[in-house]
Amino acid sequence: MSKALALVSGGLDSILAAKLVKEQGIEVIGICFRSYFFNEKNAKRMVKQIDIPLEVIDFSKEHFEMVKNPKHGYGKNINPCIDCHAMMMSYAGKLLEKMNADFIITGEVLNQRPMSQNKSSLNVVKKESGFADKILRPLCAKVLPPTQMELDGLVDRERLLGISGRGRKDQMELAKKWGIKDYPSPAGGCKLTEPNYAGRLKDLLTHKENVEERELELLKIGRHFRVSENAKIISTRTAEEADMIKELLKEEDLVFLCRDFKGSMVVIVGSPNEEDTEFAAKVTARYCKGKDEDSLVIRYNNYKHPLNEYIDVKAASDEELNKYMIK
Repeated sequence: MSKALALVSGGLDSILAAKLVKEQGIEVIGICFRSYFFNEKNAKRMVKQIDIPLEVIDFSKEHFEMVKNPKHGYGKNINPCIDCHAMMMSYAGKLLEKMNADFIITGEVLNQRPMSQNKSSLNVVKKESGFADKILRPLCAKVLPPTQMELDGLVDRERLLGISGRGRKDQMELAKKWGIKDYPSPAGGCKLTEPNYAGRLKDLLTHKENVEERELELLKIGRHFRVSENAKIISTRTAEEADMIKELLKEEDLVFLCRDFKGSMVVIVGSPNEEDTEFAAKVTARYCKGKDEDSLVIRYNNYKHPLNEYIDVKAASDEELNKYMIK
């Protein structure tokens, strides 16, 4: 029996591609990647629906180095999709011999995404991966030249598909046919495609050369304000975010709360000066229930220390917030 490694992103297309090949009696093993910007949560849910095993590969550090300076540039935000897909296929290609598999499956669809899935980009991905003759794209195979797997009879080309373009009708019909009901929206799951996160990451890379993992996690929480070269303010939006941020703070980080009103937990990470600290207090005042008061008392101190330092401020204006907010 032939064996294939299917790149499973957690979206619908990749799981349909894997199922399409499995329907030909070929053993399929799912391969999913974990990085600082996406994980295997959706992939685990998807493989259960077509009953295939899943191997998770953590390539966070190497992937982040590529994200900083991708050979083929970024998409709409800070998503280096061409380089990312090539890196995944390179990893999968190196697993072929180890797992005694014959080829790689990917859920890419010709012309579904204007930058990363046009014919030129698909060819670049194949070439850059180093395993060009081992990559099969089942959903759009009939609008691409036959692969070696098809020519060798490992896969029946007639049972593959010729989907092209951005429409989702064919995929939705396949999902219904195979009883695949639980799947996320297209392009979901990768933080690099989200405008807010992308803006924050660009800001971080501009101001910090050696980025820590916790700084990348902090980008996912709250509102962010760049107040100086060496300091950034984060204002949580919910109690859940406040709990999340506590898991990421260091003792040198400053924490701010309004003394007399409920509201946002605000922190400064980095090396703030007096002006940064005062503005953090004003942000705290702005996102509390007493924001319309003429003056508010904000208590603060280093994380895990009693908040016994006090500063009286008026809430930051919308103009001040917009000046420093990272968007």
